[in-house]
Amino acid sequence: MKNSGHKAFWRNFKFKYKLTVINENTLEEVVGIHVSKLNGLSVLLSACTVIFLIAALIIAFTPLRNYLPGYMNSEVRAQVVDNALRADSLAEALNRQKMYIMNIQDILEGRVKTDTVGSMDSLTSIRTEELMSRTQEEERFRQEYERKERYNLRSVSERTEVTGLIFYRPSRGVITTEFNPEEKHFGVDLATASGGSVLSALDGTVVFAGYAMDYGYIIQVQHVQNFITIYKNCGSLMKQVGDRVKGGEVIALTGKSDDKRSEPHLHFELWHKGQAINPAKYIVF
Repeated sequence: MKNSGHKAFWRNFKFKYKLTVINENTLEEVVGIHVSKLNGLSVLLSACTVIFLIAALIIAFTPLRNYLPGYMNSEVRAQVVDNALRADSLAEALNRQKMYIMNIQDILEGRVKTDTVGSMDSLTSIRTEELMSRTQEEERFRQEYERKERYNLRSVSERTEVTGLIFYRPSRGVITTEFNPEEKHFGVDLATASGGSVLSALDGTVVFAGYAMDYGYIIQVQHVQNFITIYKNCGSLMKQVGDRVKGGEVIALTGKSDDKRSEPHLHFELWHKGQAINPAKYIVF
């Protein structure tokens, strides 16, 4: 019974029907096509396969592939970073232009004597606080660290206990200035190449990200066990206040420093419970 049922099914599946087109006036057969259910299914599967192959080729060999989640290639990623750097450069150029105009206005209005100005750069350094006023957030940040640094004029003699923490090196480079709290140098300076990556030392949350005339772009990250890391003299920032970051994740890019040095460098500080500690004790640079 089962065999006869299967035979009847395949016979019905392969049974051919004749599709004809007849001339209405002469009743003459114009076209006659013999089709079956098996032929129809084969044609449908072939059409679906061809459509799928065409769609796959279009996605694979056209810029549409960049819109797929997680498919962004290294070239597009490099373009994104380059565009971010260009936007940052344009913002810096616009800021310098505003400073230049303000300096010219002060000279023309007589608020600054021309014989006391050697160059526009010297005038900018004299009027730093007027040309770029501090934001309330930056003012609170400065006051808090000035208050803490007032009582931290010597390095920590004992190594702070850390459990289960792996510190990442913030950037590739050689230490040019050591940790020296007696001279109010509460971190280490790393000579870096311009456009390099600045990595977060630990998992944490960005609590400050901004610009200062003395230190360029600054980013500060709060970590577990009351650790805080500060990255100064950055070329541009990749994270904002409130962003969660992972240890080893890129949070900024190195650039030309804003102090008197001509070479790019990164100033890195490590704080624990409001006290500056030597990063070289925890990180192999």
